[in-house]
Amino acid sequence: MSVNDTQTYFEQKLRHETDASDAYAAQQAGDRFVLVDVRSIDAWNQGHARGALHMPYRDIAARAASEIPSDTPVVVYCWSPGCNAGAKGAVEFAKLGYEVREMIGGYEYWAREGYPVDGVDGPLPRTFDPLVMVVRPRSVDAS
Repeated sequence: MSVNDTQTYFEQKLRHETDASDAYAAQQAGDRFVLVDVRSIDAWNQGHARGALHMPYRDIAARAASEIPSDTPVVVYCWSPGCNAGAKGAVEFAKLGYEVREMIGGYEYWAREGYPVDGVDGPLPRTFDPLVMVVRPRSVDAS
């Protein structure tokens, strides 16, 4: 494989996916996009990324055009790296002509990295997992 093939592969990969860190940073910066949770209603109710829209991948064809302007970029996610519903959702949005990327790591990494999550009853506690990010201990007041 040539250097150009490798470069092209990774450039294309980055055009089609993002991660929780970049999606959260884009949210905070006010970038124009819609974060879409493509999981079931039970999964959504258990917990989802704050600011996300719930649209199960099986409903995208019927709902997307009436809920998301066609010129709005979309970022989809599912449970985790072990779930392919995000890819299924991305395919459905792509069929409709949307600019779409998949958030690799899904809800699992959004939550593990400590980004805000909500459940059916509102905000859930934020936790920071040292296995996926640098977690600095809080300084202890010596007084």
